Amino acid sequence: MSLIDGIRKKASKLAKRIALPESNDARTLEALNYILNNKISRIVLIGKKTVLQKIKSKNLKDLELIDPEKYGQIEKLASEYYELRKHKGLTPEEAREAVTKDYITFGAMLVRQNLSDGFVAGANHTTPSIIRVALRCLPIDKNIGVVSGAFLMLVPNSSYGEKGVFVFADCGVNPAPDSRQLAGIAASSATFFKKLVDKTPRVAFLSYSTKGSAEGPLVDKIKDAVSRAKEISPGLLVDGEFQIDSAIVPEVAKIKCPGSDVGGKANVLIFPDLNSGNIAYKLTQRLAKARAIGPVLLGFEKAASDLSRGCDSEDIVNAVAITAIRA
Repeated sequence: MSLIDGIRKKASKLAKRIALPESNDARTLEALNYILNNKISRIVLIGKKTVLQKIKSKNLKDLELIDPEKYGQIEKLASEYYELRKHKGLTPEEAREAVTKDYITFGAMLVRQNLSDGFVAGANHTTPSIIRVALRCLPIDKNIGVVSGAFLMLVPNSSYGEKGVFVFADCGVNPAPDSRQLAGIAASSATFFKKLVDKTPRVAFLSYSTKGSAEGPLVDKIKDAVSRAKEISPGLLVDGEFQIDSAIVPEVAKIKCPGSDVGGKANVLIFPDLNSGNIAYKLTQRLAKARAIGPVLLGFEKAASDLSRGCDSEDIVNAVAITAIRA
């Protein structure tokens, strides 16, 4: 059984309720039919009643369709959203308009109030817009203290990482994280890897230097991040700073960082900034024909996943399964 098949099977046993706000997107509806037919998750679809005409699955018992304009608890959602945003000058009328008309906000508020276990969106919304809604509506995990965007990377025919399986972070949120933020990103990424892959995470902080081969403030930041990560997550296998070959290639690690529990065996890669993380995942995706699943939004107390606007229906199915497991 492939990792993806295993993730979908695990999700199906949990019967979580995942909100899909983009009911006007054909890929979302195609994914919805597959999810329902294969009982991967229960779905809260946000939209008008007319969308039911486009649903081909006969398994409607796992589907709940909600039209925000006709939702019985809309005032409760609007009131809480107003309390969250009034310090930014939002009026009660604007709050009600937001949760009624913006399906992404409505879906995130369902998750906040435990009326849904997680949400998946982004097929026809930008990543910044999805992250903004999540930051406005979902509580941040105080132990982590930072939100990040991680990808589950599946590299075919690879012996590196966990037989070609990696988590890359942060690839979607923080342009220039400081050492404290990098440590939080590492902790949440390791938890994500363990929950999905069920293997021991080995976390490598990446740099242009390996164990003091170069000097400078950027290297110092990574060294500090390693120390902070060990404080946040005692017992976590984490090390750095590493160049990428030292992190994942055993033969190189024996030369550059002998004795490291992570060097040459890393499966969770923490990039020093958003430039490097975003470039790396897309380069791996294209050159190695890797499957990139995400970005999964980490650091919240609730589960949420973003989607690339170039995603296909299979990407949405996988995002729903992963979100269900994380929930």
